[in-house]
Amino acid sequence: MHRVVVLALDGVYPFELGIPQRVFGTAPDLYEVLTCAVEGHAVRTSADFTISTQHGPELLATADTVVVPPYASAPDSARLPPQVADAFRLIPAGARVVSICTGAFALAAAGLLDGRRVTTHWNQAARFSALFPRVTLDAEVLFVDDGDILTSAGAVSGVDVCLHLIRKDHGSRLANHVARRCVVPPWRDGGQAQYIEQPVPEPSAAGTSATREWALERLAEPLTLTDLAAHARMSLRTFARRFQDEAGISPGRWLTQQRVGRARELLESSDLPVELVAHQVGFATAASLRQHLHAAIGVSPQAYRHTFRAAAAPAQVTSRRSVTSPATRTTTAT
Repeated sequence: MHRVVVLALDGVYPFELGIPQRVFGTAPDLYEVLTCAVEGHAVRTSADFTISTQHGPELLATADTVVVPPYASAPDSARLPPQVADAFRLIPAGARVVSICTGAFALAAAGLLDGRRVTTHWNQAARFSALFPRVTLDAEVLFVDDGDILTSAGAVSGVDVCLHLIRKDHGSRLANHVARRCVVPPWRDGGQAQYIEQPVPEPSAAGTSATREWALERLAEPLTLTDLAAHARMSLRTFARRFQDEAGISPGRWLTQQRVGRARELLESSDLPVELVAHQVGFATAASLRQHLHAAIGVSPQAYRHTFRAAAAPAQVTSRRSVTSPATRTTTAT
C-alpha cells in the first residue's frame, strides 16, 4: 500500500486539497491517502471555512508520496515559517514530493527545487522566478516530472499529475480507468499557453478541433500541415495561427505528441515489435520512434515497455516501506 500524504498549509485551496484523495482514492487497494496539518488539526482555507485534519506533521515521516496543494499566501515570501520548514524536514529522503499550482513556492522555499526544472501557475511565473532564481521555471507545460520531484500548473493540472503518477506506478490501463471514474481526460493536449488570457476568437470563426479529431483517426498516415489545413478549409498561415491559439502548441509538435502518446499505449498494452509500433503511429522507422520517445520522456521503447510491464505486476508496487525501484525515471513531461 503506497501512502500519499497531503500537507494542508494555512490558506489551502479546498478544490486542489481534495484532488489527491479523489484521484488516488479511486484505486484504494493500491494507495492510502491521508491529510495532515502543521499546527494542530484545524486549517484555515482560502474560502470562508476551515477544515479539521486527524494528523499532525509527524505523518510526513511515513509518506511514500507527499502532495502540497496551493495556499493563499504562497507568493508572498521566499522563506517558510519555521514550523512549516520543520515539517518539510520530516519528509523521508526516498519519498516523492509533488506540488499543485503555487504549492511549488513551498517546495522552492524549502530548498527542494534548486537546480531543477519545474512549473507553476502561469500567472505567478514572474513572481516565482524573481523569488527563486536558482530554479528553472517552465511556465508553458501542465506539469514537470523530475523523478522524485513533480510540479504542476494551476488547479486541474493537479489531476493531470496524479493520473501521471498512477500511470508510472501501474500503467495506462489503471490510469485510464481512474480517469473515467473521475470523468476527466486521461491526458490533456498542449500546455498552459492555451489557458493564458488572450482575445477570444469571433463566434463565427472556424476552429481546429474537428481537424484534430480527424487527425487522431489517421495517425498512421503521413499527415502534413497542408493536409490539416485543407481538412479545416483554411490557408496554411491561418490554420497554423488558429491551431496555436487553441491547442497551445504548433500542429507539428501536436502531431508528434499524439504519435508518442499512442506509441506509449501500444508499448504498454501489446507485444508488437518496435518497428511495427512505429509504423502504426505514423513514424517512418523504429529509429524515428526511439528518437521522439527519448526526447519526450528520456527512455528507449524497450526500456519503457520493461518499466510498465514491471509496474503492472503486483510485486512491483513502489512503497517506501517495501521499496522496488522502477527500471527508468521519467524526466520530462509536457
